[in-house]
Amino acid sequence: MAALENINLASLLDTLVSLATAFLLGGLIGIERQYRQRTAGLRTNVLVAVGAAVFVDMANRLQGHEGAVHVVAYVVSGIGFLGAGAIMREEGNVRGLNTAATLWGSAAVGAAAGADLILEAALATVFVLAANTLLRPIVNTMNRQPLNVESAEVTNTVYVIAERAHQKAVMAQLEEALERSSYPTSDLDIHPFGEDEVEIEATLTATSVDSAELDSVVRRIATLPAVRQAFWSPSTTE
Repeated sequence: MAALENINLASLLDTLVSLATAFLLGGLIGIERQYRQRTAGLRTNVLVAVGAAVFVDMANRLQGHEGAVHVVAYVVSGIGFLGAGAIMREEGNVRGLNTAATLWGSAAVGAAAGADLILEAALATVFVLAANTLLRPIVNTMNRQPLNVESAEVTNTVYVIAERAHQKAVMAQLEEALERSSYPTSDLDIHPFGEDEVEIEATLTATSVDSAELDSVVRRIATLPAVRQAFWSPSTTE
């Protein structure tokens, strides 16, 4: 079998070095982006770096197999369209970049497996999974820190899922709770959420918040009888 013939421990070590380097260097770039709370942060940059490393490493392994190399090239360009479909722009904020990067990494894994580079595909899978799991606590911790970078424009939004029949009462209680905590709203939007519920989106006037204090406010809102879920999230635009 070609797959068994392609198992080369020396080459696998070379792949490990390549992916580890891409992981670390992509992480360095991502930490800087994450610190500034840009849309494409730590995990996104690591995933793109690892995915690119897998594609290039495969090309190095497939020298002489021009047909396979051409197929890999088509995969690289084609996955860009698929990734673009996972990216959404909502009121100036871009969502889905990490999903698009994960798809790109997954395409690299699939291309490696299709080229009979089984161990390389397994190794790439480990790194993509590590980017989405092991790095998540780091991302969450960094996102909780106060933002000190003047170049970032931050919008803090509270989201409440409530019963449609009680949406006006919930909106009034939400505004009152936020204003009582010195977090007045600059905008309130309502979106359908299923058949019997709505999503209330409250954009705060403040661009800098005390995370613990806002967490406490959101927990109190979540205890209201007609509220199914409540959470808040910061977002940025370049």
